[in-house]
Amino acid sequence: MYPNVLPLKWKMSFLAELIEIHDNKRIPLNEMERSSKQGNYPYCGANGILDYIDDYIFEGEFVLLAEDGGNFNKFKNSAYLMNGKFWVNNHAHVLRAIENKSTNLFILYVLNFYDLNPYIVGSTRKKLNQERMREIKIVLPPVEEQKKIAEVLSTVDQAIEKVGEAIEKTKRLKKGLMQELLTKGIGHKEFKKTEIGKIPKNWEVKKLEGLAVEVYRYPTYYNIEYSKEGVKEIRGELIKENGELSNDISKYRCISFQTAKKFPRTIVKKGDFVMTVRGTIGKIGRVTESLEGANITANLMRISLDQSQCDPNFYKDIFLSERFKKILSLLSPQTTIKTIQAPKLKSIKLPLPPLLEQQRIAEILNSVDKRLELLRIRKERLEKIKKGLMEDLLTGRKRVKLEA
Repeated sequence: MYPNVLPLKWKMSFLAELIEIHDNKRIPLNEMERSSKQGNYPYCGANGILDYIDDYIFEGEFVLLAEDGGNFNKFKNSAYLMNGKFWVNNHAHVLRAIENKSTNLFILYVLNFYDLNPYIVGSTRKKLNQERMREIKIVLPPVEEQKKIAEVLSTVDQAIEKVGEAIEKTKRLKKGLMQELLTKGIGHKEFKKTEIGKIPKNWEVKKLEGLAVEVYRYPTYYNIEYSKEGVKEIRGELIKENGELSNDISKYRCISFQTAKKFPRTIVKKGDFVMTVRGTIGKIGRVTESLEGANITANLMRISLDQSQCDPNFYKDIFLSERFKKILSLLSPQTTIKTIQAPKLKSIKLPLPPLLEQQRIAEILNSVDKRLELLRIRKERLEKIKKGLMEDLLTGRKRVKLEA
């Protein structure tokens, strides 16, 4: 974690030597107490703002570091910056850098760079108590270099934040378009009332079983044998937010060919959908050409649409829509492990526009998906750049240039 050799004028320091600790001013409020104090001031906990209330106990700029309930791994943002008027509960340490020794921003980046687990006490619930927090060792450059390092990292953070805002804006655009296009279509003037709501006059309503060639899940009892080579296994955690499956082949385990042969109906083909129907309900992934021939786990349902009447791109957005998610939540019983059976899934009623209109709607929504994907890739690249800069600048491996 620490470099073997420090640059000239750098030194090792304990966190306690660089900060003021204001934990004694913290006051926890339970949910009932907060509900009677609703207002505009942030109420902060271990990982960020939890609520807004009508009073504050801190004013100014502080670093809030998780005491318990945080993620203390390297690069996992165990600390965050608060500026202005706010309230803090007893799950976050309240710190402020001592002038001429360090800065709040530099302390923030250092704490989020280090792996703090060596300082954690407790096994069931990890806790960074004040005594151990004071002992955190920090590689410390001179103050002016600290400021420059923080400035460089802050610039990257600002770029990441802007891309994040663009992602959220594009998500809102996609949601609005889905609400419009998946219920009203394109250019319709005549509508009709149906059991799924008002839809264009020339659209039909069909149950999922009438749109699919097959809806299938593993039989109740099965034995899976894994092997180094075999048939790729699709699991729920490999389904991405946008309805696609992970393209990182290294994440897929292999089921032995012998096991796969026992369950031929669980083999997927291009255009099929896989849906989580046990535990986590309703995550939808579309099978692309690279995963044709893969197998599904028992927590997934395979949905093979009749592509003579259904465009998979259109129904991907139907399956991702808020209405469909709401239906799934109503169909899954409130038991310890939620499960949706195939008969219930088959009974869900969905709109069926003409195939050509399905394709036109899918093209519009797909163009927004492409922009979202580009923004996500850009954000990932910036986050990777930031990690690289932290590795270099906070260890002294590379130095920032200071103005004369």
